[in-house]
Amino acid sequence: MTTRRTFVSFLSALGTYAALPTCQVLANAPKIKVGQIGTKHAHASGKIGTARKFSELYDFVGIVEPDDAQWDRVKNSAPYKGVPRMTREQLLNVEGLQFICVETEVKNLTNTALACVSAGKHIHLDKPAGINYSGFEKVIQTAEKNNVLIQMGYMFRYNPGFQFIFRSIREGLLGDIFEVDGVISKKIDDRTRKQLAEYAGGTMFELGCHLIDSLHVAMGTPERVTAFPRTTYPEKDSLVDNMLAVFDYPKATATIRSAMMEVDGFRRRQFIVVGSEGTIILRPLEKPILELTLESARDGHAKGSHFVTLPTLGGRYDGDFLEMAAVLHEEREFPFSYQHDLDVQKSVLLGSGITLT
Repeated sequence: MTTRRTFVSFLSALGTYAALPTCQVLANAPKIKVGQIGTKHAHASGKIGTARKFSELYDFVGIVEPDDAQWDRVKNSAPYKGVPRMTREQLLNVEGLQFICVETEVKNLTNTALACVSAGKHIHLDKPAGINYSGFEKVIQTAEKNNVLIQMGYMFRYNPGFQFIFRSIREGLLGDIFEVDGVISKKIDDRTRKQLAEYAGGTMFELGCHLIDSLHVAMGTPERVTAFPRTTYPEKDSLVDNMLAVFDYPKATATIRSAMMEVDGFRRRQFIVVGSEGTIILRPLEKPILELTLESARDGHAKGSHFVTLPTLGGRYDGDFLEMAAVLHEEREFPFSYQHDLDVQKSVLLGSGITLT
């Protein structure tokens, strides 16, 4: 099949892992038919909004939301306005449909994903990958059998700060890595606390999963994961709202913290990598600011500490949808293996203090 020069300016980062592409669509390139199931996930409006933004790439055919009250709440908001509402059966039977965004409540993610991959559709599956390991494993096995892709909704994969980190580790810029530290917190209201308390994994399950995925990209799969969960207000709710997870590697230790009580927590979200020849501090994570410290000048970077100018990130989810379009147009191979996502799910559950089932 003839490839289409739909995207240009891919920059190598981690193997086939690439930075955000520049989009340049040929007039005769067919649009990718995409739909979405669910509007209740925290990232749901962002995903449909991004797919619709790239109208030169995607033909958004419809959305499934079985809850009438929920649909009434969102149908006139900008991301959803004018989008046809369908049943799941109708969406799965749209002629030529290739790609589905799965954006239900977390407890329904894997059952919905399984229906989609069983129907032979590529999916964007929002995070985390369900409430257990076995459910996601079944989704993976079915996707592999049907030769369809699962793109997980971890939101830092295409962040230019993380792209710099992944490339730096691959190229040995920092020497031997011995320490990684991540923090991802915020402050939430009592209503949100009660919603999140439904899930045993608490804030590590809800927020920390993003950094656990980044840790796996940067360092690979840890040998051991240990969780330290805390419930700050047991008289109010059961939310595990202050969590630390430790990830053991042969020559390094990594820590990820997440809390739901930090004032202006977005400002202090960080990912720090320390090696024998240098350190990277990424803080905050969005609009990323990156400080590099090197023992010696290398690869165009000066000795000492300085801030690195990063490429501009568009929307938070632009990279996901540009990536999938490039893959489906056969411009590149999909960079994440089924095993990577299974390993991440295992670490998310263990880091959240959840027994694997």
